[in-house]
Amino acid sequence: MHSFAPEITLITILAIVVLSDAIANRLKIPSVFLLLIGSYFIYTYFSFAVPIDLVSNFSTIILFCIPLIFMGDALHLHFSDIKKHAWSIFFLAVVAVALSISIGASLHYFNIFEGLSLGAYVALFAINMATDAVSVQSVLSRFNRIKHDIKVLIEGESLGNDATAVIAFFFIGLPWMIDGKINATSAALDALRVFSVSTLVGLLIGYLFYMVMKLYSDKRGELFSFIIEAYLAYVLGEELHISGILTLIVAIIATKAWIDFDLNEDNSKKQKSFLRTARLSKIQSTSKDRLEYIYEMAKEFGYIASVVIFFALAEMVDFHKLWEYKSEIIIMFLTTTIIRATMMAKFAFIGAKTQQIAPVGKEGWFILTFSGMKGALSIILVHLIPDSFEYKELFEAVTVGVVVLSIFVYGLTLWAYFTLFKKDKESKLFK
Repeated sequence: MHSFAPEITLITILAIVVLSDAIANRLKIPSVFLLLIGSYFIYTYFSFAVPIDLVSNFSTIILFCIPLIFMGDALHLHFSDIKKHAWSIFFLAVVAVALSISIGASLHYFNIFEGLSLGAYVALFAINMATDAVSVQSVLSRFNRIKHDIKVLIEGESLGNDATAVIAFFFIGLPWMIDGKINATSAALDALRVFSVSTLVGLLIGYLFYMVMKLYSDKRGELFSFIIEAYLAYVLGEELHISGILTLIVAIIATKAWIDFDLNEDNSKKQKSFLRTARLSKIQSTSKDRLEYIYEMAKEFGYIASVVIFFALAEMVDFHKLWEYKSEIIIMFLTTTIIRATMMAKFAFIGAKTQQIAPVGKEGWFILTFSGMKGALSIILVHLIPDSFEYKELFEAVTVGVVVLSIFVYGLTLWAYFTLFKKDKESKLFK
């Protein structure tokens, strides 16, 4: 008899998305809370509604979901915003993350997590410093009083943070943890190579698909082009042994940047330039209306992909195991929170002293600190640790615990602030 497991699973996923959104809109709360609770509830008490073993097929699910998740996030960023806040995003997404992982790894000398090597600390903090843009967007989308600039910083930091954390995990933390030693110079050069080559490949793919989109004028075809681009960039990046996620992010942002040039250009000006010639400026790649459609559809695809990851997370939640590692979970959660708050305070301090960094105030520091929710990427990274690693159970329990705590504690903190306390317009975020 034919198995309808895929169809039943799809019905369940879409149903929980629809119900979560409906209830969230009625109660005016972030839907991500309901998604997590609903996913766990269904997996625990109505397992027949998800007849596919998501954990056993997690590697396949990862490969399918990652491009959709990051494509939607990358499309939200406009080139003009990236250009305006380039140094701020670089500090938040690269410098702050590298410093955070280094500070976290230094706890090895205090033997906070007994038995872990220094390389294991690097890997553990790389995993738990990766933020989740989908969770952040789910929470922040409920509040219309957040200034555009602060949203740009949060979105840019979330994407760049993920790329930095992935490079730190795969090319420094994981090899160091598995082999027990690492050549610092070689590791640094390898990370730099990965960053540079991923960026270059991403730019090339971005330009290629921008030119492809000039061949037709159809919103569905343009949407599918972005999806193909996301998957191609990710797969090619992984096959070249660089960062598939960074390649994907750069490719989508590059294509979107070229499109922004098209849409914002004054066509009445006839001057020629190399860039105008290189992008065949007389041929439009898309229109603003079609681009809005692409935004909405990409967001929905990414949202559904994140829900699939949340379902896998729900099956991984074992309260007995979480209780067994409760001390380690609380220590990691508090440590990562303090480190993030410190890095955001440093960012605010530098912003007050220099023009290159956005000058956020106390409210900006608060929002940036509690927008560091963890999610799909952290679960993905911890799952990719070899089963032979003796502390994998600890890593999984700590990561799952931190993801759940960060979503609920950070999310509820922001929700309470904007719902119960903040009444005026946020004019103090950027001084």
